Amino acid sequence: MNASPSGSVARSRRRKKLLRHGAVIASLSMWSVFALAPLVWIVMMSFKKAEDIVAYPPTFVFTPTLTNYVEVLSSAKFMAPFVNSLIVTVGSLLVTVVIGLPTAYALARFSFRGRENIAFGILSLRFAPELLIILPLYLLFQKAGLYDSHLGLILAYQLVTLPMLVWMLRSFIEDLPGELEEAVAMDGGTRWTAFRHVLLRLIAPGLGASLMLSFVWAWNSYTLPLVLAGKNTQVITTGIQQYISAQSIDWGPMAAATVVSLIPGILFAVFSLRWIVGGLTAGTVKG
Repeated sequence: MNASPSGSVARSRRRKKLLRHGAVIASLSMWSVFALAPLVWIVMMSFKKAEDIVAYPPTFVFTPTLTNYVEVLSSAKFMAPFVNSLIVTVGSLLVTVVIGLPTAYALARFSFRGRENIAFGILSLRFAPELLIILPLYLLFQKAGLYDSHLGLILAYQLVTLPMLVWMLRSFIEDLPGELEEAVAMDGGTRWTAFRHVLLRLIAPGLGASLMLSFVWAWNSYTLPLVLAGKNTQVITTGIQQYISAQSIDWGPMAAATVVSLIPGILFAVFSLRWIVGGLTAGTVKG
């Protein structure tokens, strides 16, 4: 018995759909392997002995050791830059929130002359190559006594973290209806009351996402601390270079230091993700 033409067309469509899905899954799998391979390799190196790391051909089966982690975590060579990175990154995020939140609110809610120029000027700080501003910034910091200081790095990191936070939060605030603040005003509340009790909850997802991006950029910044930090404020991105000398490279400790330096970013991303979900839920209930 011959199949109907409509049945053949349906089976052909299902076959093409399965082929497309298979191609997409295969492409994503290959991309995931390509993207995660360096990270897996670094993690493996961090648990290898020195002879296993330099073995040729590379060994994938080895006896794991924690020697590299013990050496890294017990040495000021790594811990001092790690603590400096925490201080500078957290400090820069606090300054970014204190300056960025009112700036984004003003750009979203108030109409004044030059508003768009000011907003674009802030965003252009993110577009500017760091190498373009690093030399005048270095000379300015030398004169102001900010070179090799935590405060100097926190202020310098604003060039990286502040523009994106302002632009992301501005768009979030603009999407919220002004009637929310008018309702609070009718109940006797001030603009600050409306911002603190209504808008801040509704923009929590945007605040969490922008803080997560700011943390990643500040933590991974390399050029700014390379020039503006000295021996007292060396951060993790430049501190890992200490494992490279003219005579040798300490591959094991350097791999362990790299893995440990990833942990704060991962923890912050997990925390921010939970915060974003909580903010979305709160916004839904409020709506």
